[in-house]
Amino acid sequence: MRALFSSRSKHDYLSDALTLLTGWVREGEQIRRTLAIDDTQHAALTERVKVVADSLHLRPEISRRADQTQIRVGHGNTPLTEGEVLLAARIEDAYRAVTQS
Repeated sequence: MRALFSSRSKHDYLSDALTLLTGWVREGEQIRRTLAIDDTQHAALTERVKVVADSLHLRPEISRRADQTQIRVGHGNTPLTEGEVLLAARIEDAYRAVTQS
């Protein structure tokens, strides 16, 4: 699969991948997602994200305000990495899992 992207820059590849992540907003070198979930779903999501983030050696910021959970991935001073975009995709999987149960 890598051969398909060999003529494109890494930035273009990551930008394309981000377009597939609906609900994520890019803010400079970070991406952010706000989810309207209850406290139980927030706890379940946080646990699932921790497992994935640990395996990728990444630390997303997860905060809870009223009835919303906000997640930030990336650092303000370095470009987004493939791993950070992968983490966002896995967060989406976890979000679907906790809201469908």
